Amino acid sequence: MRLLLAEDEKALSDALVAILKHANYTVDAVYDGEDALDYLDTGVYDGVILDIMMPKRDGISVLKEARKRGMTLPILLLTAKSEIDDKVLGLDAGADDYLTKPFSMKELLARVRVMTRRKAESGDNLLTFGDLRLDTATFELGCGDKTIRLANKEFQMMQMLMSSPGQIISTEKFMDKIWGWDSETELNVVWVYISYLRKKLLNVGTTVKIAAVRGSGYTLEKTV
Repeated sequence: MRLLLAEDEKALSDALVAILKHANYTVDAVYDGEDALDYLDTGVYDGVILDIMMPKRDGISVLKEARKRGMTLPILLLTAKSEIDDKVLGLDAGADDYLTKPFSMKELLARVRVMTRRKAESGDNLLTFGDLRLDTATFELGCGDKTIRLANKEFQMMQMLMSSPGQIISTEKFMDKIWGWDSETELNVVWVYISYLRKKLLNVGTTVKIAAVRGSGYTLEKTV
């Protein structure tokens, strides 16, 4: 799961990034409101942690603009302000939750889990393509009466493929979405995970396959 962190206090941002990555989130950090909107426009994020007091554009302004542009991803506001009116302002502007500084890292992680789970539960948990199904709540890939549970990155890749049937997803897009722009991981890791997924498709007996489109990326195809 990929998060955007917009926090202008560099020391706090670094600490939050370390904690979130340790909890198996992919995180991109920005330090002002304009960069936050630019990054959000890429559409690759599953959630946002947004500080209210930021340079160039404050968090409430970013929040309102994101909702105006039709972005429905969950947004958690961070602020040093604790007055009720500030909380109401943020929630009315479209925030999913609100956390006042100082806060414990355990509480932050709990809030992130809740808001991203709530988002997942608000939609259909089942993705299908041909005779293949993917349960986004349990990470289970299945066909007929056979199921197999996917590891985290396998699940994210299969979710991307099944959410865009017929579309070609490039290696770079997999890298951006799952490993992050600043990852030191090499591009061939995508091929490695594609090979894992192909074996699991064989295990469940589906007629769906992952096809490689030379020079472009990968897509799902029905073999019959």
